[in-house]
Amino acid sequence: MKGLEFTMVDDLLKTKINSVLVEETLDHFAIVSMSDRVGNILYVNQNFIDISGYTPSELIGSNHRIVRSDFHPESFYQTIWDTISHGNTWMGDICNQHKNGQRYWVHAVIKPIFDDQGEIEHYLSIRINITKLKQAEEKIYKLAFYDPLTQLANRTLLADRFKLAISRAQRQKKLFAVCMIDLDGFKPVNDKYGHAMGDRVLVEVAKRLKEIIRGYDTVARLGGDEFVLLINDIADEAALKSIIGRVLIKLSTVYVMDEKYLHLSASIGSALYPIDNVDADILLRHADHAMYQAKQMGRNQHKMFDVSSEIQMNLARQTIQGVKKALDHNELVLYYQPKVNMRLGKVVGMEALLRWNHPLRGLLSPMEFLPQIEKNELIIDIGVWVMDQALQQLSQWVSFDKAWVVSVNIAALHFQSGLFLTHLQEALHRYPNVSPQLLEIEIVESVALGDIHQVNQLIRDCQALGVSFSLDDFGTGYSSLSYLKYLPVETIKIDQSFVRDLLDDKDDLALTEAVIDMGRVFDRKIIAEGVESAEHGTLLLRLGCDLAQGYGISRPIPASQIIPWEAGYTPSPAWKMWSDTKWNLDDFPLLLAQHDHIKWVKHVIASVENPARLELSQAEVIDAHQCRFGHWYYGYGVQRYGHLVEFSNLETIHNRVHEIGTRILHHTKQGDKVKAQALCGELLMVKTEILTRLEALQKVANSLSQKGVDLQG
Repeated sequence: MKGLEFTMVDDLLKTKINSVLVEETLDHFAIVSMSDRVGNILYVNQNFIDISGYTPSELIGSNHRIVRSDFHPESFYQTIWDTISHGNTWMGDICNQHKNGQRYWVHAVIKPIFDDQGEIEHYLSIRINITKLKQAEEKIYKLAFYDPLTQLANRTLLADRFKLAISRAQRQKKLFAVCMIDLDGFKPVNDKYGHAMGDRVLVEVAKRLKEIIRGYDTVARLGGDEFVLLINDIADEAALKSIIGRVLIKLSTVYVMDEKYLHLSASIGSALYPIDNVDADILLRHADHAMYQAKQMGRNQHKMFDVSSEIQMNLARQTIQGVKKALDHNELVLYYQPKVNMRLGKVVGMEALLRWNHPLRGLLSPMEFLPQIEKNELIIDIGVWVMDQALQQLSQWVSFDKAWVVSVNIAALHFQSGLFLTHLQEALHRYPNVSPQLLEIEIVESVALGDIHQVNQLIRDCQALGVSFSLDDFGTGYSSLSYLKYLPVETIKIDQSFVRDLLDDKDDLALTEAVIDMGRVFDRKIIAEGVESAEHGTLLLRLGCDLAQGYGISRPIPASQIIPWEAGYTPSPAWKMWSDTKWNLDDFPLLLAQHDHIKWVKHVIASVENPARLELSQAEVIDAHQCRFGHWYYGYGVQRYGHLVEFSNLETIHNRVHEIGTRILHHTKQGDKVKAQALCGELLMVKTEILTRLEALQKVANSLSQKGVDLQG
């Protein structure tokens, strides 16, 4: 068998294996074993030995249970055994355990082998190592679904719980409530005692809320001091008011922090489903509206949403009528935002973005009217119009030899309507000079909330026409990450909410890196939206993301301006420095250290205006070993880069940073704000120098890694 080494197996068994497997279907990545009718191992290949950590003599004759982990319940293995022992093939993912106790994942196909009498004689198992894929899934799941401060559900997980709560209420014929909570008096606490104290208060609030809710309820944090409760199985409005009363008492109980007594309360707005028979997004908006009414009533109040109020519904109806009129009167227009390959320094495509030339209000962005119509059938008419206009524009650009890929956004309602494939075919037919490969369809994760197999087939049917797909706003939608395996899109877009704060927020940096890594695992192209500066692009290149769009490259502009813009486009010179560099995951701690340095400088400078809000200890300011950057430099940094001149050159300038920071702290304590502010300018210059040297360090380290040099060897 080509590419396969046999271990402790006789000629007869070799013949049996070769009679079942086709050489070309098995490459050197396969993990192969053969067992007898009771699961005792008869044969393993070298890959099985390598991944399990056991020797051939330990494996041969042992039962397959030797590599089991405790991840799966016994019923999981019983299902496998029931399947294969009845002569059927089993296929799926299994978590196994290395001899040293470490878990690893494989995708396995287990097939029964029959003798001449048709009886099962052996079982053949072929596995593929998918450990990295599973690790990437787990990493991005934690980052994408939970609030990093309070460990409560975030907005994305809340949306999924909303779906379950609505389904539960419909099935059990009971009510469920969504409650929006905003803390009263939190901002003064945050301003007086600093963000660190504010964060501790938020953690305590989260703890108190979790103590009140039941296991099948949900508490989430949307951001800041806003929390949401999903309360299931409500008997009536009176029962909800009783629960909210306990919440108000719990949250208004005094908070004792560092011998300080903090007095807060909460304003709560709630909506009851199905009394308020709307979808999850509108329910949340209704609860939010009621919460603002509660705030206007004073502190420590609760307000139910008045379903009889038709203000918002009237506004939505007016918007729908206005957009329909705009479509009929040619008031809608497409603007185009360029997409560039930063590594190559060239324009590679455009995103078509909808605008409304309102006769009275001027040019309106889609956020001012699309949310009100995205669940109305009018969105289908708009989708048809957008595809036609984009293809018409492509037809003009093709005549100028501009073969850019143009992406159009298609709403979930349109995509799932059953009409989309026909609409796409008709649109492509109207413009025969435009290659379908130049059209890309952008969809969001919520399209997968229906029949995932039907959505998968629709995507493939569209791809058969030549168009491609991208998954927009990745990480912010409703769906499970496992959907990504079943949506055969070519491109993943990193949402701008993560990219925008990439330079300042370590969580966004980690999430962006995880999405890029996920793209590699799934063999998808990655494009980052929301690139607002050359620095954003540089960091993305350092992370291994080449494609980008955003205001730092170009705002969306009319079609007539695109060709002149492209002719004058000049990529950032900083990007050229990274054009021949491949991302190395081992350098990720270096990027985190860079973030820590930037935040350290920001904290020190901010303390000049408000010394009480300094979020660094005195040791972190004066001691170069005690700051987070110092922890990296004298820890992981020296282990990985210690032998490089570019690394050793950092120490002197890092000490200089702490010297300046100490002087700023001293002058601030002395009340000499003028001298402290003068030193802030010097600190910013030194900060820039450190960032420049860190980039040079990563560049050198990356170059050595590409040449096969072991930096830690």
